[in-house]
Amino acid sequence: MGARKRGAAMRWLDRYQERRTTADEAVKVIDSGHRVLVHSGCAMPVPLIEAMVRRADELRNVEVTHILTFGEAPYMDPKYEGVFRHRALFIGANARKAISEGRADAMGVHLSEVPGLFRDGTLPLDVALIQVSPPDEHGFCSYGVDIGTNKAGAESAKYVIAQVNPKMPRALGDSFIHVSKIHAFVEDERDIHEMPQFVFNPEDPTNRVPLTIGENIVSLIEDGSTLQMGIGIIPDAVLHHLRGKRDLGVHSEMFSDGVVDLVDEGVINNEKKTLHRGKIVAGFVLGTKKTYEFIDNNPILEFRPTEYVNDIFIISQHENMVAINSAIEVDL
Repeated sequence: MGARKRGAAMRWLDRYQERRTTADEAVKVIDSGHRVLVHSGCAMPVPLIEAMVRRADELRNVEVTHILTFGEAPYMDPKYEGVFRHRALFIGANARKAISEGRADAMGVHLSEVPGLFRDGTLPLDVALIQVSPPDEHGFCSYGVDIGTNKAGAESAKYVIAQVNPKMPRALGDSFIHVSKIHAFVEDERDIHEMPQFVFNPEDPTNRVPLTIGENIVSLIEDGSTLQMGIGIIPDAVLHHLRGKRDLGVHSEMFSDGVVDLVDEGVINNEKKTLHRGKIVAGFVLGTKKTYEFIDNNPILEFRPTEYVNDIFIISQHENMVAINSAIEVDL
């Protein structure tokens, strides 16, 4: 290592060491009236959230905002009414009760537009709580399993607290934050949240309808198509039936274990994509350890924020683009 490179490495490493702290100490920066961003999806920084909630007696009117998250969200407990209030930018299962009871707010917005709300000050952020991989030799940490809207949030917040977790995969693409942009580091190695996956079982009566729907949908998908998959059992069932297809690609805000299986089997190779040929482009993953191991330092993947992945102009540049999603209700 040359002297210049060694000097640069020492500077960011010194900064990292100086800013290492505990979760309880880090969240003392949160004050009453603050808006706090929580890293979404399977990347929820649980130790930081727990530490924030432990300060409930000291705080009032703290808004906690994020997209879909999984696992416990203790700040939505009724006993914290007046202390924390959640603003849901995507309503998840852990937020529905609070929203229906009027203790949390739902804000309808396209995923592609959320980063702009952070950047232009429509939703100014005081503190961002994120979870990242350890820094590489150049001082860059990866947002790991969820870049999505979180990159813009962390870049826009006045203060950034990061849980640094060696179990967080190093996702490649536009998915990094430098140590110099983070104000406090909390090292914690707990497991990354895993999302339950669709299990193929034709004998299970709950699987028969999704599998039948999936089989019908597959007949509409041509070889060489580029796929977008949403959340839910229907997209997962479709993936199960795609094993007879060839040269499929992926440009999707998210994917899960089913895509990993199709890559392993050679069904998805991205060779026919008209944009980012050879690459899976995505914003986040909702999977299990299998998916997390797959995305770690994998050059087939190019993670991008949702303002890019979900941009209609970018999507329109793909030939044979197929979107597979579930709907709770359709207004005809």
